[in-house]
Amino acid sequence: MLGTKKVFKLEDGREIEIETGKLAKQADGSAVVRMGDTMILATVCAKKEVGENVDFMPLTVDYQEKYASMGRFPGGFFKREARPSEYEILIARLIDRALRPLFPDDFHAEVQVQVTLISGDRNNPPDALAALAASSALAVSDIPFNGPVSECRVALIDNEFVINPDYEQMERAELDLIVAATYDNIMMVEGEMKEVSEDTMLEALKTAHSSIKIHCQALNELTEMVGKTQKREYCHEENDPELKAKLHDAVYQKCYDFAHQGIKSKSARSEGFDAIKQEFIATLSEEEAEEKAFMIDRYFHDTEKEAMRDMVLQERVRLDGRQLNEIRPIWAEVNYLPSPHGSAIFTRGETQSLSTCTLGTKLDEQIIDGAMIEGKNRFILHYNFPGFATGEVKRAGSTSRREIGHGNLAMRALKQVLPSEEECPYTIRLVSDILESNGSSSMATVCAGCLALMDAGVKIRKPVSGIAMGLIEKNGNWAVLSDILGDEDHLGDMDFKVTGTRDGITACQMDIKCDGLSYDILAKALAQAKEGRMHILNIIEQTIPAPREDYKPHVPRITKMMVAKEFIGAIIGPQGKIIQEIQKDTNTIITIEEAGDQGIVEIASANKEGIEAAVKRIKGIVAVPEVGEVYEGTVKNLQPFGAFVEFLPSKDGLLHVSEISWNRVENVEDVLKEGDHITVKLIDIDKKTGKFKLSHRVLTPKPEGYVEPKPQRPARPQGPRHHNNHRSND
Repeated sequence: MLGTKKVFKLEDGREIEIETGKLAKQADGSAVVRMGDTMILATVCAKKEVGENVDFMPLTVDYQEKYASMGRFPGGFFKREARPSEYEILIARLIDRALRPLFPDDFHAEVQVQVTLISGDRNNPPDALAALAASSALAVSDIPFNGPVSECRVALIDNEFVINPDYEQMERAELDLIVAATYDNIMMVEGEMKEVSEDTMLEALKTAHSSIKIHCQALNELTEMVGKTQKREYCHEENDPELKAKLHDAVYQKCYDFAHQGIKSKSARSEGFDAIKQEFIATLSEEEAEEKAFMIDRYFHDTEKEAMRDMVLQERVRLDGRQLNEIRPIWAEVNYLPSPHGSAIFTRGETQSLSTCTLGTKLDEQIIDGAMIEGKNRFILHYNFPGFATGEVKRAGSTSRREIGHGNLAMRALKQVLPSEEECPYTIRLVSDILESNGSSSMATVCAGCLALMDAGVKIRKPVSGIAMGLIEKNGNWAVLSDILGDEDHLGDMDFKVTGTRDGITACQMDIKCDGLSYDILAKALAQAKEGRMHILNIIEQTIPAPREDYKPHVPRITKMMVAKEFIGAIIGPQGKIIQEIQKDTNTIITIEEAGDQGIVEIASANKEGIEAAVKRIKGIVAVPEVGEVYEGTVKNLQPFGAFVEFLPSKDGLLHVSEISWNRVENVEDVLKEGDHITVKLIDIDKKTGKFKLSHRVLTPKPEGYVEPKPQRPARPQGPRHHNNHRSND
């Protein structure tokens, strides 16, 4: 049989199949992971050589869903897969975050991982299998990797944890987490919840890890089956042990003492550490300093990291002088910008977000057209991170993967508290512009976004805050840090972002950089994060206690109407003529959706009179004419025998010349003109033709002594008279 297969069962009996050696054999490693009809091809390639002065691993991870995998055509003019969607980028980030920490620190070759959905199955979402596929490709390659690692989705449905649920089950989930882990340690967590407790989240992580252990065991067995237990040899670093020791002895204590000063300014700390490095370089010869500049930078970074970490563990204080659980000073303001529908500034330490909220109609909904997922999105959150936020000169380009990931996390945190579409018919767009950044700008986005929503008058159920937790661990000694700085994120072992209300967690994101993380540490981090969230929530509620009672004057108002399904066509009119005419005349935006046997008509305008006029027009279209009812009509057309009057929108009736007045009307044009407004009564509906008969005279007093004229007998036709001849011809 071509290729090698490894099949293993999950705890509920479902099977996952990993196949290698059949497809993409020229890659360093390739594998196809299958669950149900979902099939994912993963490949990995690594360069043998490294670039000069490269002290990191250039890892690129791409994820793509082929439209053919679901029997669909791509949209657009070219009808082919183009640049990755935001959804595909988010999946690629999940894979990247699971893999990156597990490559050896001294391995610096460029690595490219490509993961492709080649067959789709709505019962088995591919995002829960993508990292497993990537890890499978690495497991059957000779690329150095401290894995295996795998991932799964865990959801809380009807108070039970379900591994890798289908899309229908996910709609009912109270908790939805993607978890990546090795056999021993959890490495990455991403997900959203409907205000669950910290204990529930811990149980979810344990449940997911138990399932992932099965994956990892299968990958180890697959590696043995294909004979890839021995990985390639490499040497990507040039070292000078003597220089390393000399630098460490010279600067360690200086770095320790400087870190202990508790300097709050990021730039001042950076300048201080750089001064220590330059002082050491000055002790070297000019030739040695130039020749070994790259090594000196690397060794100094390692020593600075060690000194900072030791200082925190021994002194129990932070780089900026804070206590381990202390939150940086916070100030916030709402309604800062006069023109947006809602705005807010949230500043925590040297991190600042300026967020705006815009309320739109259904026409503003985001259209999602992926291979697996289709639909519309009524809540959008965009996160922007310009170079000046960190004092850098950076070319403005397309939205980065980091910006997409941070925006998605904040969106998932806030969407849990949004009002229903019935309560708030708007499409909502939040934009967070990061103006300063020194740690946890995504959590600042959550807080600023919450404030902007309330400033806009969106009736969120509860305020939401977010905080980023860090960890420093060494030889069993550890410290959990609240509201981490950028340096603490870079030099620490964990970045754990938690968002929530007073009643529970709404979203989280965790990345682990160390070899192990006990559940005791996780429990401590969650408890400390809750304390921080409550502190921040107090400030949010002091800034604006509750959402505005009403929207701002320049926010478009939206009115909804329910109409019978059969009237939708009449409202739209031929080629959209009627609805376009109504929108133009009333200065409104009108959208119509079918919902079962009804149509939902949404009318939006900043002008109250415009909405009322549009409602009146539509009510007229959907109104059912009733015999005996009186209507205000408009003369549309004159004929010798009467006038056609529009008494309801798109409904004309005949006002016969005899029904205009009690007095005899010889010429219709003498009493009526096109465009005249006239009150009429519907007196009859022809059962065969459905034509409407109107009368105006019945609405006016009958003259005294009035006698209904007798209908004139039609004149006999003129022509030759024919006589019967009864005489016989014989």
